[in-house]
Amino acid sequence: MLIVESIAKIRRYYFIDGKSLKEISRLLRLSRNTVRKVIRSGATEHRYQRTVQPQPRLGEHRRRIEALLEADWARPKKRRLTSRRLMELLQAEGYGGGYDSIQRFVKKWREEKGRGSGAGFIPLSFGPGEAYQFDWSHEWVVFDGVVQKAKVAHFRLCRSRHFFVVAYPRESMEMVLDAHNRAFAFFGGSCRRGIYDNMPTAVDQVLPGKERVFNRRFAQLCSHYLVEPVACTPGSGWEKGQVERQVKSVREWLFTPRPRFKGFEELNAWLADQCRTISQKRPHPEEKERTIWEVFEEEQASLVAASSPFDGYAEKECRVSRTGLVSYDRNHYSAESKVAGQTATVRASAGLIRVIKNGEVVGEHIRQFGRDKTIYDPWHYLDILEHKPGALRDGAPFKDWELPSSLQQVQRRLLACSSGDREFVALLCAARAHGLAVVERACRKALVDATVRGEVILNLIARDLDPPAVDPVSTPERLCLKDEPVADCARYDALRQEVGHAAP
Repeated sequence: MLIVESIAKIRRYYFIDGKSLKEISRLLRLSRNTVRKVIRSGATEHRYQRTVQPQPRLGEHRRRIEALLEADWARPKKRRLTSRRLMELLQAEGYGGGYDSIQRFVKKWREEKGRGSGAGFIPLSFGPGEAYQFDWSHEWVVFDGVVQKAKVAHFRLCRSRHFFVVAYPRESMEMVLDAHNRAFAFFGGSCRRGIYDNMPTAVDQVLPGKERVFNRRFAQLCSHYLVEPVACTPGSGWEKGQVERQVKSVREWLFTPRPRFKGFEELNAWLADQCRTISQKRPHPEEKERTIWEVFEEEQASLVAASSPFDGYAEKECRVSRTGLVSYDRNHYSAESKVAGQTATVRASAGLIRVIKNGEVVGEHIRQFGRDKTIYDPWHYLDILEHKPGALRDGAPFKDWELPSSLQQVQRRLLACSSGDREFVALLCAARAHGLAVVERACRKALVDATVRGEVILNLIARDLDPPAVDPVSTPERLCLKDEPVADCARYDALRQEVGHAAP
């Protein structure tokens, strides 16, 4: 096949220099027919277009590969079989041809189905405050020298392109709810529509068309913020293309190289600051004379204001074990001993675990991630300690119990005695009834006076709560009369007249 340069030489030799076909053929060492074809066609480039591509080895396997492609058609794009995988399946059935034949056949078949490179897209346009898009991504971060995968929630305002990202250890429902609270607080309001994929934390059932059955808690969140949730068509990521592109950009901007922080709280504070900084620097993709932040400030007036954050928790019914523990997300948390062996409700938010019984909070803990961790609150077991004070020495909830230093000193001295555990439990009961600060003051005084006994400290607590009444001290100033009496002898004379005297 002639290259473009050779065709140009032929045309110049013939039309400019006036050389004959024979002379040009001799100079360029080409056949006269080739030179004649170039001159007569008038083309500046010649391409060979194969009309028929022979596939002799694929012929007997054609029906099989078409059946595989038809079955593969209904699957999401990410789960479709690759040409390489199709070749492996056919080789197991006796195919002896090459990979190129299968690759060309698959490409042509999918193009005819409308799934090839010819598929087009319609550009989208949004008004101020009309919609936002949401998606998840998985990124790698370093926490205290340990590499960990973080689940990052992405929000993007469709009009201004301002964005917000926040990282979590999970993609569970309570994280989704907390992410929306953070995002709408960051933007200063919500949009009228939210565009999502069919994530299981939002969509319970996919119905024909755009109809969806949304998760109850997710629907409550959208109702609270006056958002209409819209789920994309399965396998049609272009319907939320802005946030899809944002995932790749944020990975390059903020997670390459891997950021290093102490924990998620510090990471999220940095991410929020970076979101503002990037929006203030980058130009808007449509209004290039303005930055994303300037367009966002204009759009912010159109956002739907929220009165208060949504109470974002996931709820689960569970049974409290006989040891006063409930299980949630592969970890165990203590509850008050009065509900041991009963059914309770666990409400889990992004950072807190609460145990509810009949509307009363009987346990509250900072949420832990990982697995097989047991988190105790020693105060939950105080009722049992009253009957079994010996458990204070070896009970698991009381190991490494962080009490005030004065109580720890009193505990060590009392436990050195045979009945000291019962005396210290009485002090703990007093702390629950009157407050830890009152007991701590009494313990400090007992340590100073070297009178570390249970009954002495309880007496000090009682005197602190109800101090005895003290009579006022009489001083010379208090003994002075405020009103000086006036001498009136007339009253005395009147009394003398009323009393009869005996005869002498």
